[in-house]
Amino acid sequence: MPWKETDALKERTRFVLDYEREANRNEGVVNVAALCRAYGISRPTGYRWLGRYAAANGDLRALEERSRRPRHSPNMLPAADVDWIVAFRKNRPWWGARKIRLLFVESNPRRPPPSESTINAVLRAHGLCRPRKRRRHVPPATQPFAGCEAPNDVWCIDFKGHFRLGNGRWCYPLTVIDAYSRFLIRCEGLLHPRYAEVWRVLDRAFSEFGLPTAIRTDNGEPWVSTGAGGLTKLSLWWLKLGIRHDRIDPGKPQQNGRQERFHRTLKQETATPPRASLPAQQRAFDRFRKEYNQDRPHEALGQKRPEAVYSRSRTAYPRPLRKPTYDRYLDVHVVDEQGCIRWRRHSVFITAVLYGEEVELSPIDRNMIQVRYGELVLGKFSAQYPSRGLIRPRHRRAAKT
Repeated sequence: MPWKETDALKERTRFVLDYEREANRNEGVVNVAALCRAYGISRPTGYRWLGRYAAANGDLRALEERSRRPRHSPNMLPAADVDWIVAFRKNRPWWGARKIRLLFVESNPRRPPPSESTINAVLRAHGLCRPRKRRRHVPPATQPFAGCEAPNDVWCIDFKGHFRLGNGRWCYPLTVIDAYSRFLIRCEGLLHPRYAEVWRVLDRAFSEFGLPTAIRTDNGEPWVSTGAGGLTKLSLWWLKLGIRHDRIDPGKPQQNGRQERFHRTLKQETATPPRASLPAQQRAFDRFRKEYNQDRPHEALGQKRPEAVYSRSRTAYPRPLRKPTYDRYLDVHVVDEQGCIRWRRHSVFITAVLYGEEVELSPIDRNMIQVRYGELVLGKFSAQYPSRGLIRPRHRRAAKT
């Protein structure tokens, strides 16, 4: 790079040359204090400039501004550690400084680990950090997971947004996560979000890990229907297995925020870009599931791996499907193939999902009859106009503040 004279260097050059002219005129006697006042600098600064000029034998480039970087940095991160951090980040581009530091400690037990801020500085210096957009934070809704105190208390199940594969087919990733340990139980790419395919995935998951106490879903298909009690073939199957079905409030995805946040990570690491076919995409899901459960530390678990926290359910599967039992004195009716019951020579439509099942009728007042399937309230119908069918209870929304 060619040498360029800056404004600061010109000012120092004039100061040094004025000093030399004054010394030649007065036989080496110079009033340095007056000269420094004329240039607006302190005497130590003036003497420092003169010393640099004399040490360089009159080379004006010695008056250039010098770097303030220390010549020796005993606490500087070794180049080998920097290379390890950069290589690790390139291999796992979505892992942050906390996870990288934990893996550094495990991979290099004899070397002192760098701090998180040091790792972040290394990533920024090598262009491996992406600036985040500032977002307004809202208080989390923790109520739906208040009873989640051990593995298998709550499983979260949902479809990540579908996307098109390289061959033009659609992929619907189905994920099942244990809410307590964040253990990824299943991550399966399906061609259709239908009952039969979801049932096969859950059947294998129940056989391998046992049954959870509750399953949490949103209010979409195939978990919830618009029929009586919101029942579907899946939710009825869970109910007969003794699994409680928890549903988030409509329009409140933050109540299932653990899985929503997980889906962002899943998309980043397995579907950006999508694979060429469903088998190739499933192999990517399987690799990610193994890494997520066994290798990836989780901050909410104190940097433990989900596999180290999760344990198999004590409730074994398969188990006989249970049907609700009713007292003899109750008014019990069997749902026929069309989803109806016969009540006082009237046909009252309930839901076709409950074909062959018994429901209980109990009067609320003189005109309204309540219909229940076990503990689940399906709705009510008018005793005066039973052919109009059920009046279903509405899903309560969270109160606005």
